[in-house]
Amino acid sequence: MVDAILQWLNGIPKDIVVMIIAALPVSELRGAIPVALAFGMSFQKAFCLAVVGNAIPVIPILFLFKPVSDKLGKTRFFAKFFNWLEKRTLKRADAIQKYEMLGLILFVAIPLPMTGAYTGAIAASLLKMKFRYAFIGTMLGILIAGLVVTTLCVLWGTLPKVPHFVNATN
Repeated sequence: MVDAILQWLNGIPKDIVVMIIAALPVSELRGAIPVALAFGMSFQKAFCLAVVGNAIPVIPILFLFKPVSDKLGKTRFFAKFFNWLEKRTLKRADAIQKYEMLGLILFVAIPLPMTGAYTGAIAASLLKMKFRYAFIGTMLGILIAGLVVTTLCVLWGTLPKVPHFVNATN
């Protein structure tokens, strides 16, 4: 499976690959930034591409999730899926319900599984949060998550290396 995905991505510019990974619901920027750094991109470029890629689905989710889920949720085929997704999302959305935009920022900013821009935007849509608050909250959360992930990757990447001043005394 991974080989098939890598084969499909072969030939696509690395910048686009990073943005695609960041736009996917499971990996988001948590997966895109390490991949970008593994490609040899600077941490600034990795951060920017991942943030832009992760932001791409936010507006469509905020505008379209509720109407699409309401419409498709009436069919037997999609009803189970949308009920499951709604329950799963709202179960994790306590902070968003309680603190509204600040809760949304924190929810999206925490780079853990089942948090992030997709789940945050879906929760904001289900909770009928005003678009501007939902959009600003999600975007600020994406920026914070990007800073956290980039910082962790840079720190983790530098830990095994010997500092340049260690050999200066020899």
